[in-house]
Amino acid sequence: MGAQSAHPSNFKIEAVYHVMKKLFAVMLFTAAVLFLMLPNLSWADDDAAAYKTKCAMCHGADAKGKGNIPDLTSDKVKKATDAELEDFIANGGKDKKASHAFAAKGVDAKAMVAYIRSLK
Repeated sequence: MGAQSAHPSNFKIEAVYHVMKKLFAVMLFTAAVLFLMLPNLSWADDDAAAYKTKCAMCHGADAKGKGNIPDLTSDKVKKATDAELEDFIANGGKDKKASHAFAAKGVDAKAMVAYIRSLK
């Protein structure tokens, strides 16, 4: 039996096994580090963080918008129903504005409406 373990193919199998085991450990460690260190935009902890990561790029940090980007603190937005705002956030509104629906992907529309309502 001792002679069988000394066969060259057994050494190759053991070497590959150890390399794969180390590679798996490195990949697992890297995945854990990336999970903890690189926040995904859809992992926002709260509504303000979700707004900052998903909405502020167009509507601005102050939600005032500019040009043809709506002011989220305007009377028009305040007069809109929650359902209308939720639809616009989730689906791009009645016009199905694709760029808006894409940017808001992963956002809890109902929670975002509550956040927008809290803005002054």
